[in-house]
Amino acid sequence: MKSKIIILTAAIALASSGLNDGGAQTKPLFPKVVDTTHATPKAAEFFDSFFTAKSRHEVDATMNHFSTTTLTYIDATLGWPLYTHDALKHVFMQYMPKWPPSGLSYPTLILGDEHSALVAFTDTPELFGGEIRALAAIDIKDGEVIRWIDYWDGRHFGADLAAKLRTPADKFPTDFKESMAPDNAAPTIRAVAGKLHGAFASDDAKGAAALFSSDAVYEDMTLHTRMRGRLAIERYLGRALSKLPAGAGSSLLHVVGGDRGGGYEWQAAPAYRATVRRGITALTLDHDSKITFLTTVWDGAMISDFDIRALVLLSLD
Repeated sequence: MKSKIIILTAAIALASSGLNDGGAQTKPLFPKVVDTTHATPKAAEFFDSFFTAKSRHEVDATMNHFSTTTLTYIDATLGWPLYTHDALKHVFMQYMPKWPPSGLSYPTLILGDEHSALVAFTDTPELFGGEIRALAAIDIKDGEVIRWIDYWDGRHFGADLAAKLRTPADKFPTDFKESMAPDNAAPTIRAVAGKLHGAFASDDAKGAAALFSSDAVYEDMTLHTRMRGRLAIERYLGRALSKLPAGAGSSLLHVVGGDRGGGYEWQAAPAYRATVRRGITALTLDHDSKITFLTTVWDGAMISDFDIRALVLLSLD
């Protein structure tokens, strides 16, 4: 009996360790760090499938997530516009075979549903020569992506490398096809994004702060700044809205996401129209539709070190 108990205990331990098939536990393809608490199960499943295919460097499996009839894919930082399925597939066919096994692309945050989403993801340096931490606005129709726009900070990537890859100013795309999916976002996120950006654009710090929860966090990925708490956020916005690219005079362009979170693309304030051009802001919402977390990114490589430092100093209370 004692020997049977020992054998049974060993079998249970072996099964729970994932080694009972004679091999080691299966190592995840990429870090499983994604936050899906503000995404629907279908959205989480869709993007896990996409990033798995991309990290395996499988061109066809990756492209299966995109519409073959209607597609816009633009890198808003580099100004790379791709307006057809074949054009995007050509880019992946050019790059993917050169990626080493260590080259990964994986999500860290998914906000939205099966109609539209804002996704934060990381491309490791092996893919394009520098680390990319992007926020993407994504519209989906009938289970396929019809519009995908990437935003990331060229300074973090490497300003010199980004400059070599960026489309010249006179050829930089101006049509980002927002009209392809004007009403894909859920009503709640559309309403909150509209109110928030309306306050930002009119330099109304108090009105903007009223949309945040008491313990909300405001983060600017480009400036590497973070404010915690509604009162601190209000004080910061009072100092910064007249000076930020997404502040006074900026324009809301397109909203994506579900009832618990998403975000919006914006056109920069007049002083930044020829440099930063555009950016994106992600929002998570609580059950009262208050903003619990805001993170924004734009291309800091397009303005001077002096101007970046001046914007960073605005975070000092």
